[in-house]
Amino acid sequence: MTPAPATDFSRFEHLTSLIPKENVSTVTREEIKHDPAPILVLTLASEAGESRPNILGPQTLINLGKAFDQVRLELAESADKYAAVVVTAEGPAFVAGADLSISRLVTTKEDGALVAELGHVAYDLLEDLPVPTIALVNGVAIGGGLELALAADYRIVSEDVKNLSLPEAFLGLVPGWGGVYRLPRLIGPKAALRVMVDDPLSNNRVLSASEAVELGIMDLQLPADDFRSAGLDWVKQELEAASLSAQRQPERTWSEQDWKDAYAAAEKTIASRTRGIPPAPAKVLEAVVFAERGDAEGSRNAQIEILSELILTTEFQNTVYSYMELLQKRAKRPAGVPTDVQPRPISKVGVVGAGLMASQLALVFAQALQVPVHMTDINEDAANRGLGFVEKQLAKQVDRGKLSTEQAAGLKDLVTAGTDQQAFSDADFVIEAIFEELELKKQVLSGLEEIISPDCILATNTSSLSVSAMAEALAHPERLIGFHFFNPVASMPLIEIVRTESTDETALATAFQLAKTLRKTPILVKDATAFVVNRVLLRFMSEIQRAFDEGTDAQTVDNALSEFGLPMTPFDLLALVGLPVAQHVTESLHASFGDRFHVSENLQRLIDANITSVWQQDDSGDKHIPAATAELLTQGDRVRSAEEIRDQVFTGLAEEIDLLLDEGVVAGPEEVDLGMILGAGWPVYRGGITPYLDQQGYSQQVRGRNFHAE
Repeated sequence: MTPAPATDFSRFEHLTSLIPKENVSTVTREEIKHDPAPILVLTLASEAGESRPNILGPQTLINLGKAFDQVRLELAESADKYAAVVVTAEGPAFVAGADLSISRLVTTKEDGALVAELGHVAYDLLEDLPVPTIALVNGVAIGGGLELALAADYRIVSEDVKNLSLPEAFLGLVPGWGGVYRLPRLIGPKAALRVMVDDPLSNNRVLSASEAVELGIMDLQLPADDFRSAGLDWVKQELEAASLSAQRQPERTWSEQDWKDAYAAAEKTIASRTRGIPPAPAKVLEAVVFAERGDAEGSRNAQIEILSELILTTEFQNTVYSYMELLQKRAKRPAGVPTDVQPRPISKVGVVGAGLMASQLALVFAQALQVPVHMTDINEDAANRGLGFVEKQLAKQVDRGKLSTEQAAGLKDLVTAGTDQQAFSDADFVIEAIFEELELKKQVLSGLEEIISPDCILATNTSSLSVSAMAEALAHPERLIGFHFFNPVASMPLIEIVRTESTDETALATAFQLAKTLRKTPILVKDATAFVVNRVLLRFMSEIQRAFDEGTDAQTVDNALSEFGLPMTPFDLLALVGLPVAQHVTESLHASFGDRFHVSENLQRLIDANITSVWQQDDSGDKHIPAATAELLTQGDRVRSAEEIRDQVFTGLAEEIDLLLDEGVVAGPEEVDLGMILGAGWPVYRGGITPYLDQQGYSQQVRGRNFHAE
């Protein structure tokens, strides 16, 4: 008998040169005794050790493919050589996805196609083995990692795994190593498109082990303790019961209507969350449609074609920058963290104020730190309202299954409120969250100094006022920091940490450590009016309002930047933030920086009339300006096109970011982008803002150079 030929991986070898420092994982083999044939265990392990998770670069994929191919050759020679093949991994992860660093070095569609094809060749070899295959998913399985598990006949997951996902639509790609073909056939089109479209576009939502079992992605979850042994015991038992089959087929089929309904729901999600601007989500849907209507080979070819196109798009490159450079590196290793001092421990927190913002802060502190938190306000009624808010939020979390009744009761006991600030005498961290009025804040902070201990850190949650001016009222200005949260506090991940010239290293180190404990992303900013996010955002809003006041109609102004992909239109954002708040911050910026920040008389008229929004929305969803509102507004005669407004806005943004970088407000453009993504929801596929300004030529036009070097 002629031996089966080995699969040729040589044509993929040159891809390894694209990542000379690839975090390579190798595959080890172990035969587990079983009668009548052993179980072969293939274990993927990072050469860098458990400190680095397995990720799928070209060399790792080649290693996987060759390992599966060797098994294929052995089984071709002796069909009963192995009873089953188990694929698992060492370390904290099963596979944490593909190595996205290759994206910067793939410059041709041909190389992009090879990257896509390599994954298919490796995974198809696993899928086609003539004995039962089992994935023991010991840790996170993201993107290509989950697709690897899908290529096996059976999937067992450790019950402590909290991140199973196919985030490609978020990243600018598609699950193109077989995920778009295998997953809908496994769990149905509706559930599959939830995982591949809805979840990525919902802040990259992930599945836990139990959720994956409930959906049918995983067959079984086992305790984390001794997971590998428990998984192998399960395999042995199922083999003895003759319950495992090779190339197992899904037991369910779905009707044509099931597919149509799933497509319609996904199209609605894509339209509402991306406005159809980034190409990847629609390409995911396109790939699933092709997978439904074609065979496996045709679907594979379509996936390769789609991936080879997407990997070269600007949106994908921007997303990789946002995800790798910002959300992974900068967010986890922020600039400016002191290295030579220890942060102070925090065993009690004080919050001055019991309004909406202060009450949110109190709950977040209590949940994250598990320490007593005390709020104060000017009277008992206000303090009790703050406690009432906390109790309602805890009740909501219980209703949603996020907290048990006992956990909620424990947190409720941690949060107290009253009128006497003497309760702060034993606090380690006290933050004021009162009205944005400088003299009042100075008075409050100065009074606190007479009560708190010498080691207590003082903080202000101001969004635009000078922290340095507040420090002038203090005997010990070195312990004052700005600690600016974004609303809603529980869900917004950004904190701007504001350092004055007086702030010492201990206060700063404590602030960074506290932000980490709160699971927030900190950005260190120099004390300057409105810091970074609000300064950039208000320059943007100012240019929009200027165009309206000078004569352009509201529809044109409000929709001029729709192609940029902002989470909401400017006038809707105004209503969300609150017209008085936006006007107050703009006035502060105007006082500091002059006419770059346009203070709108029209906006002030609406505020004076207690009108909360420019728009009124009718039952059909259409927006219009009510007659009573229109009567208050006056406009000039300068009418601009949408294109002219876009130029005005982006030119202004390039100018403002250039100025704040020159002023040293933040370490670099990366902090600006991270802030706009996490603090204002600006699109990751635009890179936040500065890559877009580079790509559209505004950086060169305004400052004579790009924000990012080529």
